[in-house]
Amino acid sequence: MHHADTTDIPRVLIAALRGGSGKTVVSIGLIAALARSGKTVAPFKKGPDYIDAGWLAMAAGRPCHNLDSFLFSDPLVARSFAHRSRNADIAVIEGNRGLYDGLDATGTTSSAALAMLLGAPVILCIDCTKSTRTMAALVMGCIHFDPRVTIGGVIVNRVAGIRHERLLRDCIESYCGLPVVGAIPKLPGQDFPERHMGLIPTPELSWAAASIASATRMAEEYIDLDAVCRIARKGVSSQSPLPFRNETKMDCESPTSTGGIMASEAGAFRPRVGVLQDSAFQFYYPENLEALAEAGADVVFLSPLDAGDMPVIDALYIGGGFPETHAEALSGNLRFREAIRSMAAGGLPVYAECGGLMYLGESLVLDQSVYPMAGVLPIVFGFSKRPQGHGYTVVKVNRDNPFFPRGMELKGHEFHYSRVMKWGGESCDLVFDMEKGRGFIDCDGVPKDGVCMGNVMATYTHLHALGCPQWARAIVRLARSYKSGMDSCGPVSRG
Repeated sequence: MHHADTTDIPRVLIAALRGGSGKTVVSIGLIAALARSGKTVAPFKKGPDYIDAGWLAMAAGRPCHNLDSFLFSDPLVARSFAHRSRNADIAVIEGNRGLYDGLDATGTTSSAALAMLLGAPVILCIDCTKSTRTMAALVMGCIHFDPRVTIGGVIVNRVAGIRHERLLRDCIESYCGLPVVGAIPKLPGQDFPERHMGLIPTPELSWAAASIASATRMAEEYIDLDAVCRIARKGVSSQSPLPFRNETKMDCESPTSTGGIMASEAGAFRPRVGVLQDSAFQFYYPENLEALAEAGADVVFLSPLDAGDMPVIDALYIGGGFPETHAEALSGNLRFREAIRSMAAGGLPVYAECGGLMYLGESLVLDQSVYPMAGVLPIVFGFSKRPQGHGYTVVKVNRDNPFFPRGMELKGHEFHYSRVMKWGGESCDLVFDMEKGRGFIDCDGVPKDGVCMGNVMATYTHLHALGCPQWARAIVRLARSYKSGMDSCGPVSRG
Protein backbone atom coordinates (compact mmCIF):
# COMPACT_ATOMS: atom_id res chain seq x y z
CA MET A 1 0.00 0.00 0.00
CA HIS A 2 1.55 3.31 -1.10
CA HIS A 3 0.06 6.77 -1.24
CA ALA A 4 0.44 8.89 -4.35
CA ASP A 5 0.14 12.19 -2.51
CA THR A 6 2.01 12.95 0.70
CA THR A 7 -0.94 14.85 2.12
CA ASP A 8 -2.71 11.47 2.31
CA ILE A 9 -0.04 9.90 4.50
CA PRO A 10 -1.36 8.85 7.93
CA ARG A 11 0.78 10.39 10.63
CA VAL A 12 1.04 10.27 14.41
CA LEU A 13 3.23 12.01 16.97
CA ILE A 14 4.34 10.11 20.09
CA ALA A 15 4.58 12.52 23.01
CA ALA A 16 4.98 12.40 26.79
CA LEU A 17 4.40 14.48 29.87
CA ARG A 18 8.14 14.81 30.49
CA GLY A 19 11.47 13.34 29.50
CA GLY A 20 12.22 9.87 30.82
CA SER A 21 8.70 8.49 30.31
CA GLY A 22 9.87 5.69 28.01
CA LYS A 23 8.71 7.50 24.87
CA THR A 24 11.84 6.68 22.85
CA VAL A 25 11.71 2.93 23.48
CA VAL A 26 7.97 2.95 22.70
CA SER A 27 8.62 4.86 19.45
CA ILE A 28 11.40 2.46 18.45
CA GLY A 29 9.25 -0.57 19.15
CA LEU A 30 6.17 0.89 17.43
CA ILE A 31 8.11 1.81 14.27
CA ALA A 32 9.87 -1.56 14.13
CA ALA A 33 6.64 -3.50 14.71
CA LEU A 34 4.80 -1.54 12.00
CA ALA A 35 7.69 -2.14 9.62
CA ARG A 36 7.70 -5.86 10.42
CA SER A 37 3.96 -5.97 9.67
CA GLY A 38 4.77 -4.93 6.11
CA LYS A 39 4.21 -1.18 6.29
CA THR A 40 6.66 1.37 4.96
CA VAL A 41 7.25 3.67 7.93
CA ALA A 42 8.68 7.17 7.57
CA PRO A 43 10.38 7.97 10.93
CA PHE A 44 10.92 11.50 12.21
CA LYS A 45 12.43 13.00 15.35
CA LYS A 46 11.25 16.33 16.70
CA GLY A 47 14.21 18.48 17.69
CA PRO A 48 17.93 18.34 16.89
CA ASP A 49 18.67 14.97 18.52
CA TYR A 50 21.02 12.66 16.57
CA ILE A 51 20.94 9.67 18.91
CA ASP A 52 17.19 9.00 19.03
CA ALA A 53 17.07 9.57 15.28
CA GLY A 54 19.72 6.89 14.82
CA TRP A 55 17.64 4.35 16.73
CA LEU A 56 14.44 5.29 14.89
CA ALA A 57 16.24 4.92 11.55
CA MET A 58 17.45 1.44 12.47
CA ALA A 59 13.94 0.48 13.61
CA ALA A 60 12.39 1.66 10.33
CA GLY A 61 15.13 0.40 8.04
CA ARG A 62 15.37 3.84 6.41
CA PRO A 63 16.77 7.27 7.33
CA CYS A 64 15.12 9.30 10.09
CA HIS A 65 14.83 13.04 9.54
CA ASN A 66 14.73 15.76 12.18
CA LEU A 67 11.93 18.32 12.26
CA ASP A 68 12.97 21.45 14.13
CA SER A 69 11.30 24.82 13.78
CA PHE A 70 14.12 26.54 15.69
CA LEU A 71 16.78 25.43 13.22
CA PHE A 72 14.62 26.09 10.15
CA SER A 73 11.28 27.74 9.40
CA ASP A 74 7.82 26.20 9.80
CA PRO A 75 7.25 26.12 6.01
CA LEU A 76 10.51 24.19 5.60
CA VAL A 77 9.52 21.82 8.42
CA ALA A 78 6.23 21.12 6.64
CA ARG A 79 7.90 20.72 3.25
CA SER A 80 10.56 18.41 4.67
CA PHE A 81 7.90 16.25 6.28
CA ALA A 82 5.89 16.14 3.06
CA HIS A 83 8.93 15.26 0.99
CA ARG A 84 10.35 12.62 3.36
CA SER A 85 7.05 10.84 3.99
CA ARG A 86 5.99 10.48 0.38
CA ASN A 87 5.47 6.86 -0.70
CA ALA A 88 5.24 5.73 2.93
CA ASP A 89 2.25 4.00 4.50
CA ILE A 90 2.53 5.84 7.81
CA ALA A 91 4.73 8.54 9.36
CA VAL A 92 5.70 8.24 13.03
CA ILE A 93 7.18 11.29 14.73
CA GLU A 94 8.85 11.04 18.14
CA GLY A 95 8.38 14.25 20.12
CA ASN A 96 10.79 15.52 22.74
CA ARG A 97 10.43 16.42 26.41
CA GLY A 98 6.88 17.15 27.54
CA LEU A 99 4.14 17.71 24.96
CA TYR A 100 3.85 21.45 25.61
CA ASP A 101 7.47 22.16 26.59
CA GLY A 102 9.10 24.75 24.33
CA LEU A 103 11.52 27.62 24.38
CA ASP A 104 9.18 30.01 26.18
CA ALA A 105 5.88 30.33 28.04
CA THR A 106 3.92 30.17 24.79
CA GLY A 107 5.40 26.77 23.85
CA THR A 108 7.41 27.94 20.86
CA THR A 109 9.02 24.93 19.10
CA SER A 110 7.14 22.45 21.35
CA SER A 111 6.00 18.99 20.25
CA ALA A 112 2.43 20.31 20.44
CA ALA A 113 3.30 23.11 18.00
CA LEU A 114 4.80 20.56 15.61
CA ALA A 115 1.70 18.35 15.87
CA MET A 116 -0.51 21.31 14.96
CA LEU A 117 1.74 22.34 12.09
CA LEU A 118 1.64 18.86 10.56
CA GLY A 119 -1.94 17.99 11.45
CA ALA A 120 -0.65 14.98 13.39
CA PRO A 121 -2.78 13.35 16.11
CA VAL A 122 -0.86 12.81 19.34
CA ILE A 123 -0.53 9.58 21.28
CA LEU A 124 0.55 10.30 24.84
CA CYS A 125 3.00 7.86 26.43
CA ILE A 126 2.65 8.29 30.19
CA ASP A 127 4.73 6.82 33.01
CA CYS A 128 2.15 5.44 35.45
CA THR A 129 4.55 4.42 38.22
CA LYS A 130 2.74 4.57 41.60
CA SER A 131 -0.23 6.42 40.12
CA THR A 132 -3.75 5.60 38.84
CA ARG A 133 -6.64 8.09 38.70
CA THR A 134 -4.26 11.06 38.75
CA MET A 135 -3.06 9.97 35.31
CA ALA A 136 -6.54 10.70 33.97
CA ALA A 137 -6.34 14.19 35.47
CA LEU A 138 -3.00 14.80 33.75
CA VAL A 139 -4.29 13.54 30.41
CA MET A 140 -7.40 15.68 30.82
CA GLY A 141 -5.18 18.68 31.45
CA CYS A 142 -3.28 18.03 28.22
CA ILE A 143 -6.55 17.75 26.28
CA HIS A 144 -7.87 21.09 27.53
CA PHE A 145 -4.60 23.00 27.79
CA ASP A 146 -4.70 23.70 24.04
CA PRO A 147 -7.82 22.38 22.27
CA ARG A 148 -6.13 22.89 18.90
CA VAL A 149 -3.94 19.85 19.64
CA THR A 150 -5.61 16.56 18.71
CA ILE A 151 -4.81 13.91 21.31
CA GLY A 152 -5.98 10.63 19.81
CA GLY A 153 -4.98 8.02 22.38
CA VAL A 154 -2.83 7.03 25.35
CA ILE A 155 -0.17 4.42 26.01
CA VAL A 156 0.21 3.66 29.69
CA ASN A 157 3.78 2.65 30.53
CA ARG A 158 5.44 0.90 33.47
CA VAL A 159 2.20 -0.70 34.61
CA ALA A 160 2.47 -2.75 37.81
CA GLY A 161 -0.02 -5.49 36.97
CA ILE A 162 -3.48 -6.44 35.66
CA ARG A 163 -5.42 -4.53 38.35
CA HIS A 164 -3.26 -1.44 37.84
CA GLU A 165 -3.84 -1.60 34.09
CA ARG A 166 -7.61 -2.08 34.45
CA LEU A 167 -7.94 0.92 36.77
CA LEU A 168 -5.83 3.11 34.48
CA ARG A 169 -7.91 2.12 31.45
CA ASP A 170 -11.20 2.73 33.24
CA CYS A 171 -10.14 6.16 34.51
CA ILE A 172 -8.60 7.44 31.26
CA GLU A 173 -11.30 6.11 28.96
CA SER A 174 -14.24 7.19 31.12
CA TYR A 175 -12.98 10.60 32.25
CA CYS A 176 -11.00 11.60 29.14
CA GLY A 177 -12.90 9.81 26.39
CA LEU A 178 -9.67 8.56 24.85
CA PRO A 179 -8.74 4.98 23.99
CA VAL A 180 -5.83 3.36 25.79
CA VAL A 181 -4.01 1.83 22.82
CA GLY A 182 -1.19 0.25 24.79
CA ALA A 183 -0.40 -0.94 28.30
CA ILE A 184 3.26 -1.78 28.84
CA PRO A 185 4.39 -3.47 32.06
CA LYS A 186 7.56 -2.69 33.95
CA LEU A 187 10.12 -4.52 31.85
CA PRO A 188 13.47 -5.93 32.94
CA GLY A 189 16.27 -3.43 32.57
CA GLN A 190 18.40 -5.83 30.57
CA ASP A 191 15.92 -5.67 27.69
CA PHE A 192 16.64 -1.98 27.18
CA PRO A 193 20.10 -1.20 28.61
CA GLU A 194 20.30 2.53 29.27
CA ARG A 195 23.98 2.70 28.46
CA HIS A 196 23.19 1.62 24.91
CA MET A 197 20.36 4.11 24.49
CA GLY A 198 22.95 6.89 24.65
CA LEU A 199 24.74 5.59 21.55
CA ILE A 200 23.77 5.58 17.91
CA PRO A 201 23.41 1.99 16.73
CA THR A 202 25.02 0.67 13.59
CA PRO A 203 23.76 -2.48 11.87
CA GLU A 204 26.86 -4.52 12.58
CA LEU A 205 26.47 -4.19 16.37
CA SER A 206 24.67 -7.23 17.75
CA TRP A 207 23.52 -5.47 20.92
CA ALA A 208 21.73 -2.83 18.85
CA ALA A 209 19.87 -5.44 16.82
CA ALA A 210 18.96 -7.27 20.05
CA SER A 211 17.63 -4.06 21.59
CA ILE A 212 15.52 -3.32 18.50
CA ALA A 213 14.19 -6.89 18.59
CA SER A 214 13.21 -6.49 22.26
CA ALA A 215 11.43 -3.22 21.53
CA THR A 216 9.62 -4.84 18.61
CA ARG A 217 8.38 -7.73 20.75
CA MET A 218 7.22 -5.24 23.38
CA ALA A 219 5.20 -3.25 20.86
CA GLU A 220 3.67 -6.33 19.22
CA GLU A 221 2.60 -7.73 22.57
CA TYR A 222 1.46 -4.65 24.44
CA ILE A 223 0.41 -2.02 21.82
CA ASP A 224 -2.69 -2.21 19.62
CA LEU A 225 -1.04 -1.47 16.27
CA ASP A 226 -4.36 -1.36 14.41
CA ALA A 227 -5.67 1.25 16.84
CA VAL A 228 -2.51 3.35 16.33
CA CYS A 229 -3.04 3.19 12.56
CA ARG A 230 -6.68 4.25 12.95
CA ILE A 231 -5.60 7.29 14.97
CA ALA A 232 -2.92 8.10 12.38
CA ARG A 233 -5.50 8.03 9.59
CA LYS A 234 -7.65 10.58 11.43
CA GLY A 235 -4.91 13.13 10.85
CA VAL A 236 -5.39 12.86 7.10
CA SER A 237 -9.04 13.83 7.13
CA SER A 238 -8.75 16.60 9.73
CA GLN A 239 -5.58 18.39 8.65
CA SER A 240 -5.16 21.42 6.45
CA PRO A 241 -3.12 20.67 3.32
CA LEU A 242 0.63 20.65 3.77
CA PRO A 243 2.89 22.48 1.35
CA PHE A 244 3.77 19.67 -1.06
CA ARG A 245 5.85 19.61 -4.17
CA ASN A 246 6.07 16.50 -6.27
CA GLU A 247 9.67 16.88 -7.39
CA THR A 248 12.28 14.19 -6.86
CA LYS A 249 14.41 16.43 -4.65
CA MET A 250 13.18 19.02 -2.22
CA ASP A 251 14.08 22.52 -3.30
CA CYS A 252 15.11 24.32 -0.14
CA GLU A 253 17.50 26.64 -1.87
CA SER A 254 16.81 30.01 -3.44
CA PRO A 255 14.51 30.29 -6.47
CA THR A 256 17.58 31.00 -8.63
CA SER A 257 19.15 27.62 -7.95
CA THR A 258 19.11 24.62 -10.27
CA GLY A 259 18.52 21.42 -8.32
CA GLY A 260 20.38 22.92 -5.37
CA ILE A 261 23.34 24.05 -7.54
CA MET A 262 23.61 27.75 -8.27
CA ALA A 263 22.81 28.38 -11.91
CA SER A 264 26.23 29.98 -12.48
CA GLU A 265 27.90 26.76 -11.28
CA ALA A 266 25.75 24.30 -13.24
CA GLY A 267 28.03 22.10 -15.30
CA ALA A 268 31.09 22.82 -13.13
CA PHE A 269 33.26 19.87 -12.16
CA ARG A 270 32.29 17.97 -9.03
CA PRO A 271 34.91 18.16 -6.28
CA ARG A 272 35.33 15.24 -3.87
CA VAL A 273 34.25 16.12 -0.32
CA GLY A 274 35.45 13.61 2.26
CA VAL A 275 33.22 12.82 5.24
CA LEU A 276 34.52 10.97 8.29
CA GLN A 277 31.80 8.46 9.09
CA ASP A 278 32.28 5.55 11.49
CA SER A 279 31.53 4.66 15.11
CA ALA A 280 33.68 7.61 16.28
CA PHE A 281 31.99 10.21 14.04
CA GLN A 282 28.28 9.55 13.66
CA PHE A 283 26.41 12.83 14.03
CA TYR A 284 25.25 13.79 10.53
CA TYR A 285 21.86 15.02 9.43
CA PRO A 286 20.93 13.21 6.17
CA GLU A 287 20.02 16.61 4.72
CA ASN A 288 23.58 17.90 5.30
CA LEU A 289 25.13 15.10 3.26
CA GLU A 290 22.44 15.51 0.60
CA ALA A 291 23.07 19.26 0.52
CA LEU A 292 26.73 18.72 -0.32
CA ALA A 293 25.74 16.53 -3.27
CA GLU A 294 23.05 19.00 -4.33
CA ALA A 295 25.62 21.81 -4.22
CA GLY A 296 27.77 19.87 -6.66
CA ALA A 297 30.07 17.60 -4.62
CA ASP A 298 30.81 13.91 -4.81
CA VAL A 299 30.69 12.74 -1.20
CA VAL A 300 33.41 10.26 -0.24
CA PHE A 301 33.18 8.44 3.11
CA LEU A 302 36.36 7.64 4.98
CA SER A 303 37.41 6.69 8.49
CA PRO A 304 40.43 7.40 10.70
CA LEU A 305 39.73 4.02 12.33
CA ASP A 306 40.76 2.29 9.08
CA ALA A 307 44.36 1.58 8.20
CA GLY A 308 43.88 2.22 4.48
CA ASP A 309 45.38 5.02 2.40
CA MET A 310 43.90 8.50 2.45
CA PRO A 311 41.83 8.97 -0.73
CA VAL A 312 42.18 12.07 -2.88
CA ILE A 313 39.73 14.68 -1.57
CA ASP A 314 39.18 18.37 -2.18
CA ALA A 315 37.50 19.24 1.14
CA LEU A 316 36.72 17.49 4.42
CA TYR A 317 33.63 17.51 6.66
CA ILE A 318 33.98 16.02 10.15
CA GLY A 319 30.77 15.77 12.15
CA GLY A 320 30.23 15.09 15.82
CA GLY A 321 30.40 11.78 17.63
CA PHE A 322 32.39 10.05 20.32
CA PRO A 323 36.11 10.58 19.68
CA GLU A 324 36.70 10.15 23.41
CA THR A 325 35.47 6.55 23.34
CA HIS A 326 37.82 5.85 20.42
CA ALA A 327 40.73 8.00 21.59
CA GLU A 328 43.30 5.21 21.57
CA ALA A 329 42.41 4.05 18.05
CA LEU A 330 42.25 7.60 16.67
CA SER A 331 45.56 8.47 18.25
CA GLY A 332 47.11 5.23 17.04
CA ASN A 333 46.46 5.99 13.35
CA LEU A 334 49.45 8.30 13.03
CA ARG A 335 49.42 8.11 9.23
CA PHE A 336 45.88 9.47 9.02
CA ARG A 337 46.54 12.21 11.58
CA GLU A 338 49.64 13.37 9.73
CA ALA A 339 47.80 13.31 6.40
CA ILE A 340 45.00 15.54 7.76
CA ARG A 341 47.53 17.93 9.30
CA SER A 342 49.59 18.15 6.10
CA MET A 343 46.56 18.63 3.85
CA ALA A 344 45.06 21.31 6.13
CA ALA A 345 48.39 23.14 6.16
CA GLY A 346 48.32 22.99 2.37
CA GLY A 347 44.93 24.73 2.21
CA LEU A 348 42.47 21.83 2.23
CA PRO A 349 39.04 23.25 3.22
CA VAL A 350 37.95 21.54 6.45
CA TYR A 351 34.65 22.03 8.29
CA ALA A 352 34.33 20.31 11.68
CA GLU A 353 31.61 20.16 14.34
CA CYS A 354 32.02 19.19 18.01
CA GLY A 355 33.70 15.76 17.85
CA GLY A 356 35.39 16.87 14.65
CA LEU A 357 36.64 19.98 16.45
CA MET A 358 38.11 17.73 19.14
CA TYR A 359 39.83 15.49 16.58
CA LEU A 360 41.48 18.51 14.93
CA GLY A 361 43.01 19.60 18.26
CA GLU A 362 46.40 18.70 19.68
CA SER A 363 45.21 16.08 22.14
CA LEU A 364 42.45 14.64 24.32
CA VAL A 365 43.13 14.21 28.04
CA LEU A 366 41.19 11.29 29.52
CA ASP A 367 41.76 9.93 33.04
CA GLN A 368 45.25 11.44 33.18
CA SER A 369 46.15 9.86 29.83
CA VAL A 370 47.01 12.08 26.86
CA TYR A 371 45.97 10.98 23.36
CA PRO A 372 47.49 13.00 20.50
CA MET A 373 45.01 13.99 17.80
CA ALA A 374 45.44 15.57 14.34
CA GLY A 375 47.21 18.69 15.64
CA VAL A 376 45.60 21.02 13.10
CA LEU A 377 44.42 23.42 15.82
CA PRO A 378 46.29 24.50 18.99
CA ILE A 379 43.75 23.12 21.47
CA VAL A 380 43.92 20.52 24.26
CA PHE A 381 40.57 19.07 25.33
CA GLY A 382 39.54 17.58 28.65
CA PHE A 383 36.24 16.11 29.75
CA SER A 384 33.68 16.64 32.49
CA LYS A 385 31.00 14.35 33.90
CA ARG A 386 28.32 16.94 33.22
CA PRO A 387 27.49 18.54 29.86
CA GLN A 388 29.54 21.68 29.24
CA GLY A 389 27.15 22.88 26.56
CA HIS A 390 23.62 21.64 25.92
CA GLY A 391 20.87 23.29 23.91
CA TYR A 392 20.17 25.58 21.01
CA THR A 393 22.75 28.12 19.92
CA VAL A 394 22.63 31.39 18.02
CA VAL A 395 25.91 32.74 16.71
CA LYS A 396 26.79 35.90 14.84
CA VAL A 397 29.68 35.86 12.40
CA ASN A 398 31.90 38.67 13.65
CA ARG A 399 35.07 38.25 11.57
CA ASP A 400 36.02 37.56 7.98
CA ASN A 401 36.38 33.87 7.14
CA PRO A 402 36.16 31.64 4.05
CA PHE A 403 32.77 30.08 4.91
CA PHE A 404 30.23 32.70 6.04
CA PRO A 405 29.82 36.45 5.44
CA ARG A 406 30.47 38.79 8.32
CA GLY A 407 27.27 39.77 10.14
CA MET A 408 25.40 36.57 9.28
CA GLU A 409 23.37 34.93 12.06
CA LEU A 410 23.44 31.14 12.35
CA LYS A 411 21.14 28.94 14.40
CA GLY A 412 22.32 25.57 15.64
CA HIS A 413 22.69 23.45 18.74
CA GLU A 414 25.45 22.07 20.96
CA PHE A 415 25.83 19.07 23.22
CA HIS A 416 29.24 18.16 24.57
CA TYR A 417 31.03 17.00 27.68
CA SER A 418 34.43 18.18 26.49
CA ARG A 419 36.02 21.41 27.63
CA VAL A 420 38.99 23.47 26.52
CA MET A 421 41.96 22.82 28.80
CA LYS A 422 44.45 24.78 26.70
CA TRP A 423 43.89 27.26 23.91
CA GLY A 424 46.94 28.37 21.97
CA GLY A 425 45.21 30.67 19.49
CA GLU A 426 44.22 34.34 19.48
CA SER A 427 40.84 35.99 19.91
CA CYS A 428 40.93 36.91 16.21
CA ASP A 429 40.88 33.17 15.39
CA LEU A 430 37.35 32.90 16.84
CA VAL A 431 34.84 34.17 14.28
CA PHE A 432 31.52 33.52 16.06
CA ASP A 433 30.02 35.62 18.86
CA MET A 434 27.62 33.49 20.92
CA GLU A 435 24.26 35.20 21.24
CA LYS A 436 22.76 32.03 22.73
CA GLY A 437 24.59 29.01 24.11
CA ARG A 438 27.93 28.17 25.70
CA GLY A 439 30.25 27.87 22.72
CA PHE A 440 33.98 27.23 22.63
CA ILE A 441 35.54 29.62 25.15
CA ASP A 442 34.99 32.97 26.86
CA CYS A 443 37.28 35.53 25.28
CA ASP A 444 37.44 39.04 26.71
CA GLY A 445 34.23 38.25 28.61
CA VAL A 446 32.30 37.33 25.45
CA PRO A 447 31.45 33.67 24.72
CA LYS A 448 32.97 32.68 21.37
CA ASP A 449 32.90 29.77 18.95
CA GLY A 450 34.05 29.07 15.40
CA VAL A 451 37.80 28.47 15.43
CA CYS A 452 39.00 29.53 11.98
CA MET A 453 42.59 29.15 10.79
CA GLY A 454 43.26 29.26 7.07
CA ASN A 455 40.62 27.14 5.32
CA VAL A 456 39.78 25.25 8.52
CA MET A 457 36.58 26.04 10.45
CA ALA A 458 35.75 24.10 13.63
CA THR A 459 32.92 24.77 16.05
CA TYR A 460 30.84 23.25 18.82
CA THR A 461 27.69 24.47 17.06
CA HIS A 462 25.98 21.91 14.81
CA LEU A 463 24.22 23.41 11.78
CA HIS A 464 21.32 21.92 9.81
CA ALA A 465 21.53 22.41 6.04
CA LEU A 466 17.84 23.34 5.73
CA GLY A 467 18.40 26.25 8.09
CA CYS A 468 21.71 27.27 6.50
CA PRO A 469 21.85 26.41 2.78
CA GLN A 470 24.94 28.65 2.44
CA TRP A 471 26.96 26.08 4.41
CA ALA A 472 27.12 23.39 1.72
CA ARG A 473 27.61 25.92 -1.07
CA ALA A 474 30.60 27.40 0.78
CA ILE A 475 32.27 24.00 1.24
CA VAL A 476 31.80 23.10 -2.43
CA ARG A 477 33.02 26.54 -3.58
CA LEU A 478 36.16 26.20 -1.47
CA ALA A 479 36.66 22.61 -2.63
CA ARG A 480 36.54 23.72 -6.29
CA SER A 481 39.02 26.49 -5.60
CA TYR A 482 41.34 24.10 -3.76
CA LYS A 483 41.19 21.52 -6.56
CA SER A 484 41.86 24.18 -9.19
CA GLY A 485 44.89 25.31 -7.24
CA MET A 486 46.17 21.76 -6.91
CA ASP A 487 45.63 21.08 -10.61
CA SER A 488 47.44 24.25 -11.64
CA CYS A 489 50.43 23.21 -9.55
CA GLY A 490 50.58 19.78 -11.17
CA PRO A 491 50.43 16.46 -9.31
CA VAL A 492 50.64 17.00 -5.58
CA SER A 493 51.01 14.39 -2.87
CA ARG A 494 47.98 14.43 -0.57
CA GLY A 495 49.49 12.42 2.28
